[in-house]
Amino acid sequence: MKAAEPARIVFLDRDTMPADISLRPFAFPHELVEFGATNPDQVAERIVSADIVITNKAPIRRAELTAASKLRLIAIAATGSDVVDIKACTERGVAVSNIRGYAVNTVPEHTFALILALRRSLTAYRDSVRAGRWAESGQFCYFDHPINDLSGATLGIIGDGALGRAVADIGRAFGMRTLFSSYKGVAGMGPLYTPFEDVLRQSDIITLHAPLMPQTRNMIAAPEFALMERKPLLINTARGGLVDEVALGEALRSGQLAGAGFDVATVEPPHADHPLMQLVDLPNFILTPHVAWASREAVQSLTDQLVDNVEGYWNGTPRNLVAEVPPLSRP
Repeated sequence: MKAAEPARIVFLDRDTMPADISLRPFAFPHELVEFGATNPDQVAERIVSADIVITNKAPIRRAELTAASKLRLIAIAATGSDVVDIKACTERGVAVSNIRGYAVNTVPEHTFALILALRRSLTAYRDSVRAGRWAESGQFCYFDHPINDLSGATLGIIGDGALGRAVADIGRAFGMRTLFSSYKGVAGMGPLYTPFEDVLRQSDIITLHAPLMPQTRNMIAAPEFALMERKPLLINTARGGLVDEVALGEALRSGQLAGAGFDVATVEPPHADHPLMQLVDLPNFILTPHVAWASREAVQSLTDQLVDNVEGYWNGTPRNLVAEVPPLSRP
């Protein structure tokens, strides 16, 4: 590559960000090619001549990297890096960066939006008013669905990163008792952590903020639901796959859970027969379309950081690297 040759930047799935969110122009000579979406079988062809690739959900595996001889950086427009084969990138000298710390307000706020809506049965009452129940009641109010305060309730938090800690801060502001769970199957983590099984037993609300890894997949399933003595709410704004979705449905229908609020699913978008889609008519279940991360402020912060990551790498000051490779050199 000649020094004066513009870098070819390929954005594989621009539609994963709102159209009204601006992507700041990169401050070096470049050609930007944007695709709204890219199917897995289109990735190899679209990145073959790229110097830099931006992806959010379009997967880049070893096979797609084979012919991409110019590729120097994959900039992931998200925090999770499982969409990219990191080992293959490292072997081929391709750097990989991700986004960090942008969701510290939006995800905790969405978590509590779900908690408040379920704890006070807001959607159930809204739907019943719409169906004429208030008029039929003949009085100023009615009590068809449970209403509970947050103050004094126990909030169990599984995941002790920035998001879990921010959720704990909000919970304490509501007067809640907060418990951080130790890692499932791990003992001796110290006095700041409560054993995983005890968190399940003691919590009125359990919220998940853990990454999806082999050891966390289906970390909550039928045996865990059986331990939930207080019939809690279960909130998942983290990753689909942390909860056995079939077992979740059984727990909701049997009364083992007071309710559940999910922003993620194992398949996105979920098909009509997906286990979570079979629950959407229940008054104590809320499913939102993976938008906990997507406040306007958070998405703009993400895109700004994305540009910073690309510019930093190109200018020789790489940041937020997931795959460490030798610095970029030019003839």
